[in-house]
Amino acid sequence: MVLAGAERLSRNAELINALNVFPVPDGDTGTNMNLTMSAGVAELKNKPAEEVGRAAEVLSKGLLMGARGNSGVILSQLFRGFAQSVAGQRELGVPGFAAALQQGVDTAYKAVVKPVEGTILTVAREAARHGLAHSRKTEDLIEWMSEVHAKAAETLARTPDMLPVLKQVGVVDSGGQGLVFIYEGFVHYLTTAWAGGAGAAGYPASAPVFAAPAPVPPSASAAAAAAAAASVPARAAAQSKLATESIWFPYDMEFFIRRPSAHAPFPEAAFRKALERDGDSIILIADGDIVKVHVHSRRPGDVLNAALAYGELTNFHILNMQDQHRDLLRPEQAPRVNAPYTEEAEALGFEAASGIPPVTEGYAGESAAPAEEAHPLAHEMAPFGVVAVSVGEGNAELFRSLGVDIVISGGQSMNPSTEDLMQAIQSLAAEHIFVLPNNPNILLAAKQAQELADRPVTVVPTRSIPQGMAAMLAFQEEQTPAYNADRMEKAIQRVLSGSVTQAVRDTVMDGVEIRGGQHIGILDKKIVAAADTVIGAARALLEEMMSAGDETVMVLGGADADEADTRDLLGWLAERYPDAEVESHAGGQPLYPYLILVEQ
Repeated sequence: MVLAGAERLSRNAELINALNVFPVPDGDTGTNMNLTMSAGVAELKNKPAEEVGRAAEVLSKGLLMGARGNSGVILSQLFRGFAQSVAGQRELGVPGFAAALQQGVDTAYKAVVKPVEGTILTVAREAARHGLAHSRKTEDLIEWMSEVHAKAAETLARTPDMLPVLKQVGVVDSGGQGLVFIYEGFVHYLTTAWAGGAGAAGYPASAPVFAAPAPVPPSASAAAAAAAAASVPARAAAQSKLATESIWFPYDMEFFIRRPSAHAPFPEAAFRKALERDGDSIILIADGDIVKVHVHSRRPGDVLNAALAYGELTNFHILNMQDQHRDLLRPEQAPRVNAPYTEEAEALGFEAASGIPPVTEGYAGESAAPAEEAHPLAHEMAPFGVVAVSVGEGNAELFRSLGVDIVISGGQSMNPSTEDLMQAIQSLAAEHIFVLPNNPNILLAAKQAQELADRPVTVVPTRSIPQGMAAMLAFQEEQTPAYNADRMEKAIQRVLSGSVTQAVRDTVMDGVEIRGGQHIGILDKKIVAAADTVIGAARALLEEMMSAGDETVMVLGGADADEADTRDLLGWLAERYPDAEVESHAGGQPLYPYLILVEQ
């Protein structure tokens, strides 16, 4: 099936190229998908496997390492999720196949930063969803795969109604068309060689998949999709309807980061934020010690410098998509010749163009920047930047994952100065800055920095790390500064912030008798509990914080938190408050074994 899908894709790669207008009209989606699939097939041939789980794993690795362009990377993720679903399985029937297709869709959506309706993702999702439903009606693999293919073709035919630029030019989505061809190859193999009794063992890997084209009899919806695809007869017919200047981020970049360790979590959100400063069409895939990066940018040097912080860079592909588009518009430009899925593809792979990621806005000609404004200020500066004060590497990483750009180390007894905050604000290429002081002692310095800054700054009055995280969870980048300021302050009011620390002397405070050395639970500013053990204090604190029992709870373990204590606390929470939604992270803060957020 894989060989058949690869052959059908390869045969139609130029047709797919001719459809390619979104998000960049550089006409190489077919080439990229073909090269991606060819790399997977080559790996599968080099490492044949009798078990479907192992074969899927080999295919997935080959696709990931050979993925070109956005559609190619998404294709690799569809099969990566598929492989994860079938891991360890020797054989595969309809229910397992349906579940694997769905997991492939889930994996692909997670990899794409800004999924867009009317692309390959939509086609894959609707086909997988239909496949899950139909798997409860039949165990016949041929009937089931035919249904999946028909649904994919039907969805493809509707993509112009989902994505305005496709309707403007009069084509279906190019990446979605490529996936339909792959599924068409699957069906063709099942209805010919496999159904005829040859089976997988009777289908030699060295032989061509098809001696001659033998299309699957299409349904009415599949025929409509084919007609839409065939409506672009000339190589650059679709691309010629769009201006070269509409390509705002001209450098198509793909590379791998080889990380020094696969054990430390990759700070995907922080890196993505850095790429979004002056780029789009971002796809990040972390696989052990390797991270696959795809981005369209106007500043390739900045992208590479940002990536260098995370490891060694390898396998670069950087292309100027404006040049590609201009080449397509030249009448004398000869069509690119696509290698079949066999050995020739590898040679072509180092010369072919890179890919076509989905973007969400700013693409169609009517909203494009004028040609004379090659670098307008609005695109030099991100709309928002966020500075947060925190302590503990784990907490800092959590803030970055929530979208904070700069985390300043500071807190109790080590407050950053106004100058420290000013330097952080000035270093951000953003039009509006939000500052989260996360400590009452830092509020004044943050306010002073706000007055001195050369651009708008909003100080969100967060008084603790849990409050800061609640504020970031409420932040919506697509909204206005005023909307976000109001939303973040309301989020602070909805949460309770607790901490557990150790008393240094005997005292009576807030009506609680405390002996030196005991652990105390503090709710906001008030001491509410004292206990001989850290777990005793944490439990008593949580009982004060939990009212209805169905709250959201975040537990941040400090540098001195014992893993056994944390497991004990989480187990107690699950038993005492079964309806609560609980998450736990290693915050790494000193002095406080636990910081606790409860959202009501």
